[in-house]
Amino acid sequence: MILLIGVAGSGKSTQGKMLADQKGYAWLSTGEILRVLITGSRRQEMLEGKLLTDEEVINVVDKVLELIDPNDEFVLDGFPRTLKQLDWLLKQEKSGRFSRILVFHLTASEKVVHDRLRQRGRLDDSEEAIAKRFDEYRALTLPIIQKLKQAGTTVVEIDAGNNPEDIHKQIMKQINGPR
Repeated sequence: MILLIGVAGSGKSTQGKMLADQKGYAWLSTGEILRVLITGSRRQEMLEGKLLTDEEVINVVDKVLELIDPNDEFVLDGFPRTLKQLDWLLKQEKSGRFSRILVFHLTASEKVVHDRLRQRGRLDDSEEAIAKRFDEYRALTLPIIQKLKQAGTTVVEIDAGNNPEDIHKQIMKQINGPR
């Protein structure tokens, strides 16, 4: 399993698609999946930038992972986003549900992220929502990265401020190893 973790706008989806296409892996974008499967008032709240509960997200991810052959490599972007979600994921790895976890932590400056999110023009990319996402990234995602490292998971830091092709080359170099 390959995890792409980073603040919204760091390029997780772009890199996930590129990696999946080049290597023939399944690509699971938690954000895309949630935007498709969450409906009603919870969907409206999500579009306003509010987070779903851990239980809601874990339930959806669990169901989607049931569709994946655990022997095949796949890319998961946007999960986990909380320590509770991470604990669940690490238990799944420990139980043998899938192979080792390789993490790419995509980092980008607030300016780069802001510019990218405003350009993509989604309803949930308001100025307020973007600021909130960066606060949540610092409060929630950075501790996840730390805990992954403490758990012995390989975490590769990638400067996501570059153009998508250069970022992809950095990721592919790590996946393919030295030649």
